[in-house]
Amino acid sequence: MCMEYSMKCICNAREASFNFRDEIMPPEVISRLYCPECSKEISFDPGTMLADNGWVIEFDMEVARFSALKTPHLLKEEITPELLFDEGYATWRGIYPGDHIDSLKEREEIVALARTDPKEYIRKIKSWGIERMERLRQEGWRKANER
Repeated sequence: MCMEYSMKCICNAREASFNFRDEIMPPEVISRLYCPECSKEISFDPGTMLADNGWVIEFDMEVARFSALKTPHLLKEEITPELLFDEGYATWRGIYPGDHIDSLKEREEIVALARTDPKEYIRKIKSWGIERMERLRQEGWRKANER
């Protein structure tokens, strides 16, 4: 199960939703969020921060290490911002902030074709996911480049 949590960036201009794999990490593991605008003003600390295409997530590493104590396999791991994000313990809901909203809109547009042009619907739905991930990979989103 994944818990969802949303928070605004430091400048309050943008918001991002997060998932927390198996609820191992609490929302408090994310101490600050910086959008591409407010991230320009910070000094990046790789020991507590993860950058993704202009966005920066600052983690509370004490909360992360304490929360990892309840999970035996994490006790063997070095708890890093990359581990928290890449393994899904505290990561975007979707590929990027707002992805869950954008992908739903894109799918709804394609599904609407099913009523008016079934052949085009089949063609588009087949290629949509692959083309979308390639576009996100080209844009530089971290989760689009994994695996």
